[in-house]
Amino acid sequence: MRHTTRLAAVPLALGALLAAAGQGAAAPAHAPGTHPPAATAATAAAGTKKGVSAWQFQGVSKALTNSRAGWFYTWSSGRLGIKAPRGVEFVPMIHDAGSVTKAELARAKKQGKTLLGFNEPDRGDQANMTVNRALDLWPRLQSTGLRLGAPSVATGGDTPGGWLDRFMKGAASRHYKVDFIPLHWYGGDFDAQRATGQLRGYLAAVHNRYHKPVWLTEYALTDFSSGTARYPTQAQQAAFVKKSTAMLRSLPYVKRYAWFTLSTSRGDGTGLYRGTRATKAGAAYRAVK
Repeated sequence: MRHTTRLAAVPLALGALLAAAGQGAAAPAHAPGTHPPAATAATAAAGTKKGVSAWQFQGVSKALTNSRAGWFYTWSSGRLGIKAPRGVEFVPMIHDAGSVTKAELARAKKQGKTLLGFNEPDRGDQANMTVNRALDLWPRLQSTGLRLGAPSVATGGDTPGGWLDRFMKGAASRHYKVDFIPLHWYGGDFDAQRATGQLRGYLAAVHNRYHKPVWLTEYALTDFSSGTARYPTQAQQAAFVKKSTAMLRSLPYVKRYAWFTLSTSRGDGTGLYRGTRATKAGAAYRAVK
């Protein structure tokens, strides 16, 4: 979580390599402070592309329902006690090397139909894995039989020779399964239109490089350029929610997206809910169909 991205021109050769290796199949395609009515199963399921990352907090199930997200994840193989409305999908994750156990893999298989790979293996404070270590463990994730997303790097998903690039080349050479590419993106430009354009450019660069469907599993406006997180105003964050979600809905290769994150308890200036009360950004996100 919490990282900016770099845009770069990307060659198409790796996509051809992955295709030639037969790797994977494409994934199938209110005012702030108020309490909006609970979403029905029909309204929740209607927005399957829109999701949210979440963890346990007081009121989490109600906030998740009110958000009208069609899916959610917890950086874990389990739901962490979160009760979702009927029709809202839970997507498990194998967070790091320590999570590659029989129990975690069995839980993931029982809980979902799709599995997210390692979380930010390129960061020392997250999964913190070498490419070779991730590749050596990958068959264990494949053994679940679930649709499988690549490890989600913090930055540089489009960078030749970067962590993800080396993983995808290694996966192709070993004929491993990778069905889609999860990505993280945090923008330091608080102008909604410019930030949306920057995000779109990154998504396009990654898609053009690997020719895989994309899931944007963490994103928001946060500036980390000084080493300390700086957040936009709630009005700026809400404006970005509106612009970015319209863009994401229009891109056929972006199959899912999830805002970071549901709660302000750890989401600071990006959280959608304070307890069960929507922030301005939360109200804007809830309104997305």
